[in-house]
Amino acid sequence: MKPMGPIPPEFAGQRGALTIGERSAREWVAEAGSPCFVYDPAIVAARVARFRAAMPGIDLHYAVKANPHATLLAAIAPLVDGIDVASAGELAIARAEMPAARISFAGPGKRDAELQAAIAAGATLNAESTGEVRRALAIGERLGRQPRLAVRVNPDLELKGSGMKMGGRPSPFGIDAERAADAVRLIREGGADWRGFHIFAGSQALDPQAIIETQMATVALAARLAEEAGAAPPLVNLGGGFGVPYFAGDVAVDVERIGAALAETLAARPAILADSGFAIELGRWLVAEAGVYLTRIVDRKESRGETFLVVDGGLHHQLAASGNFGTVVRRNYPVAVAHRMGEEAALEEVSVVGCLCTPLDRLADRVALPHAEPGDVIAIFLAGAYGLTASPTAFLGHPKAVERVVGLS
Repeated sequence: MKPMGPIPPEFAGQRGALTIGERSAREWVAEAGSPCFVYDPAIVAARVARFRAAMPGIDLHYAVKANPHATLLAAIAPLVDGIDVASAGELAIARAEMPAARISFAGPGKRDAELQAAIAAGATLNAESTGEVRRALAIGERLGRQPRLAVRVNPDLELKGSGMKMGGRPSPFGIDAERAADAVRLIREGGADWRGFHIFAGSQALDPQAIIETQMATVALAARLAEEAGAAPPLVNLGGGFGVPYFAGDVAVDVERIGAALAETLAARPAILADSGFAIELGRWLVAEAGVYLTRIVDRKESRGETFLVVDGGLHHQLAASGNFGTVVRRNYPVAVAHRMGEEAALEEVSVVGCLCTPLDRLADRVALPHAEPGDVIAIFLAGAYGLTASPTAFLGHPKAVERVVGLS
């Protein structure tokens, strides 16, 4: 028997039927069909409120790549100070909910058409290379528009313990720290509106001390680069990196401790950053625990001593839960039989597998669950981030999962 991760606190104490926004999982499936994702914006709002209390004076940006669902984004946009996008498609989604001046566009390999769309709209481009800076300046001149450009820095540090490191090494992301000041000068001399630095060292970190040390180093790096460039940045985006507890043994990140330490760091920041604003960009931490993936059991079978619950969903909707989205060792997300929450007696060892014709489609591997039969619904938690849009939805031609937002759809 293998352990699974902790059920998010909003659901962990429930007994009997799982409810999401005062409707049972079975009611959601009856209305939307199976499989389906259900997102509760009240949980997102609670995360935002916790961030605001822990980090007053720090702007909060939402990384829309975590979950770009339009109805959910409409609920999130009024709660945050900015939205970060990584494609022209995400830019269009974000512009429907927020003024372009509060949108930033990151990511390597931006096409000229994407640069043009961002410049024409007035969004900030986080430049990933000096080549991108030059292309943006040329496009701005052709359009007769002043580009808004920030320098995305590939820092000479990494976020220790992060699930995905994005600094301290050769990288397609950002301009190496030792070249960043030159990029700032290129932007300013080219007549663009320099918007500051974007410094992102890693993601999915749960160790508060590692995040604290990274933020301290990031502030110091921003000051050093500003001194080298001879200009104070209007905004320093400190990145994010706040993780969520997916697996057994994971502990939720202590944002209050991080906020207290960041306040001390900023109180003692170098003079060149005295008038700079600061932002933290979060995606997963805001939305992951707000989503549940519901999928109905279509078959129960025994094979050489192992019991399989075969469901009508799978990795084509929730790739990350199958262990095929960035994890080195496959571990189990929290799952439950949706009408038997909290039951601890008479558990049995089962594997929850999807409907795809591949052995990779295993959503829970040899976990302990109450007895379940065909027709019952399995709930997979932490499905609010990097779920449907981060999965191979076209694989094998199965139907796309429906998405619902509590109170809005």
